[in-house]
Amino acid sequence: MTEIGIVGAGAGAAAAAFVLADAAPAADVTVLEKSGGLCGRAATRRHEDLTYDYGANYLKSDDERVVELVTETLDDEGLVDIAEPVYTFDADGAVSPGRDADERKWSYRSGLTQIAKRLFARTDATVHRRTRVETVRRIGSGNAADGVDTGTGDAEGGDRWELVDAAGETWGPFDRLLLNPPAPQTAALLRTADWESPVRDRLVDAADAVEYRTVWTAVAHYPFELDVPYYGLVNADKAHAVGWISREECKAGHVPDGETLLVMQANDDWSRAHYDRDPAVNAAELADHAADIVGDDRLADPDWTDTQGWRYALPESGVDTDPIDAARESGLYLLGDWIAGEPRLHAAIGNGLGVGDRVADDL
Repeated sequence: MTEIGIVGAGAGAAAAAFVLADAAPAADVTVLEKSGGLCGRAATRRHEDLTYDYGANYLKSDDERVVELVTETLDDEGLVDIAEPVYTFDADGAVSPGRDADERKWSYRSGLTQIAKRLFARTDATVHRRTRVETVRRIGSGNAADGVDTGTGDAEGGDRWELVDAAGETWGPFDRLLLNPPAPQTAALLRTADWESPVRDRLVDAADAVEYRTVWTAVAHYPFELDVPYYGLVNADKAHAVGWISREECKAGHVPDGETLLVMQANDDWSRAHYDRDPAVNAAELADHAADIVGDDRLADPDWTDTQGWRYALPESGVDTDPIDAARESGLYLLGDWIAGEPRLHAAIGNGLGVGDRVADDL
């Protein structure tokens, strides 16, 4: 039986596992996820009767294959279409109607993590949560010369992959290995990998070159309903401390009637400068900004807040795909929005579907 290992249970990994369940049903798929959740930065939390997406805010309809997957292939029960538009604001906080470039904006009544949950539910993959991979290891001789993997061998030749987690447990061996973490974390894994290959060094260089935006997020609840015509506000000129504000009450099932729940995401400079500051202070400052931008002083005084820092939130640059393509010959695949070159949820899913196709073709 073919053994496939996946590091990370993000949207791309879930999509790849979904494809492999149909295209390679005899393969045994094992997923190791460092956190307790699924879907990566498309993350959902609950607090009492509130549900909120505090990372990625919604799924857009920019990929036909992803649209078909979400609306037709998977169960669409609880799929929520956000009808209100996205407006813009500038460096001075002035709001204007404007840039609702996304034709459709979807979440679920239970939150965006439903995407990964529904994809994995259609597979026989085994997902081990709270399992942090610390070591990647290439084992066997395969077609490598003098013990060095030139990147031209494959699992059938004898070379396979092993993973070692933070507890010292070894997983594998795997005939194919998929890495789904953000570029900096993928680079760190490969930099210390027990894999003597020129492809490894090229992969590390490619991943290291991908720049990321850091995003610090505050969620704020209010016992009243805002009377505004928009779902979200985006800082189009990227010159304000706040990059994004959205209203979770625009998603059916997320917020009780008559209440407001704002998701406020700071821009990269502000997030980096205040990343390790007291979260309560950060939340209060972002609430003050929201009050100024929306034009409602009540927003400066939320009755409840939640916070989250995303150090590797949004890839800012593309990646050199040549070493990524070369790694396939060693049974190694990289996936995620940073491979797709677009920091959006649909891009991560679309890339995962494509990687699943390529793995199946290579078996």
